[in-house]
Amino acid sequence: MRFALGRLVLPEIRELIASQDHQTLSEVLNRWLPADLASLITDLSEHEQVHVLRTLKGQLAAETFEYLDLSSQERLLDTLPKDEAAGLLEGMAPDDRTALLEELPDEESNRLLALLSPEERGVAETLLRYDERSIGRLMTPDFIAVGKQWTIKHVLDHVRTHGKDSETLNVLYVVDDDRKLVDDIRIREILLAPLHSYVQDIMNHRFVALNDTDDEQTAVALFRKYDRTVLPVVDAEGRLVGIVTVDDVLDVAAEEATRDIQKFGGLEALDESYVATPFLSLVRKRASWLVILFLGELFTATAMGHFESEIAKAVVLALFVPLIISSGGNSGSQAATLIIRAIALGEIQLSDWTKVLRRELASGLILGAVLGAIGFLRIALWSAFFTTYGSHWPLIGLTVALSLIGIVTWGTLSGSMLPFALKRLGFDPATSSAPFVATLVDVTGLIIYFTVAVIVLRGTLL
Repeated sequence: MRFALGRLVLPEIRELIASQDHQTLSEVLNRWLPADLASLITDLSEHEQVHVLRTLKGQLAAETFEYLDLSSQERLLDTLPKDEAAGLLEGMAPDDRTALLEELPDEESNRLLALLSPEERGVAETLLRYDERSIGRLMTPDFIAVGKQWTIKHVLDHVRTHGKDSETLNVLYVVDDDRKLVDDIRIREILLAPLHSYVQDIMNHRFVALNDTDDEQTAVALFRKYDRTVLPVVDAEGRLVGIVTVDDVLDVAAEEATRDIQKFGGLEALDESYVATPFLSLVRKRASWLVILFLGELFTATAMGHFESEIAKAVVLALFVPLIISSGGNSGSQAATLIIRAIALGEIQLSDWTKVLRRELASGLILGAVLGAIGFLRIALWSAFFTTYGSHWPLIGLTVALSLIGIVTWGTLSGSMLPFALKRLGFDPATSSAPFVATLVDVTGLIIYFTVAVIVLRGTLL
């Protein structure tokens, strides 16, 4: 029987479980990678999930368990006997175990902590004492530290003895007698150095470190800036307390990007995945912004009511309202998207707002002129064959063209400046979502449109 990774193997795995063919099942599953095993387990029933986990040998079960989502992890820990649950928790990497425990209610977290050995419980409690979203919650205490007076041979012997317990061996850390970090050295430099030479002979004292109290975004920024796969973490006294690896930072970056996208789409950020979010919670988070945006759009009716007499005299003006407000909203959403992402990537700072203002003002005028020219041309071509716009079509075309220039320019300025204003006030720039910008420009766009119409069409249609 052949087994391939993916959904096509599900029937065969279920058949082996049902037939109690433990030997074949073990031979198959223990050749898989943890991430693939986690994907398989997600598609199985609860009974089958437990069966698969029990089939996996040694550390593979814990590594597979780390890849499961929180709800699956919690359910399996409740299902498994205490000794098996303890084995999974004990085998997890400290940072992944912290990520699980911090999401659980205190009572459940304390119950699971009690299953750990005294040593691992101490590690878990230490990490959980750090503030949520701090570097301390992300780090792992499993690393290799050496002394600067050590010979290269001593270092290699130490790595062979203790390396299996380290999160990564890509980088070794040099500490003094007080455990203060003095340098980091890539393993390739150790391997290429003569055995009789000393660590201090290859040190350059150029290293980057995170503080255990820094926020997660600081880690994302430093990993991106220095292109690292792992960074050391020090406490307030400069003592080495842990390391953070790039896989954890990628998870943080993905989570933050997801939250920003959700906010930009006009809803509160979800605390869990879409599937795991309770239905009523999902509705509540969507309803709050929808109500705010709906109340904002009510001002559109107010604006049109203010110009009711002008619309009554020149009904043709109403034909272009959707065109006008959509162009302003689209331009504002474009600008907001560009600026929010640039701020998130650190490409621009608050002090750059004047530079952005000048660029967006020029962009808005040019883009508005392009759309205005297209709008005027459309009215001119239509009037050559139909009488929809009457004899005053050139003035109507001019009204639409000038309005588009003004509205698109206003949209780009609003969309680009709102993120700066929100960040200056201490809010998340992503809150200036596309729907929010569009609502703002809808209302103000109508005012600009009808004001231009009153000026251009006075004495003719108005």
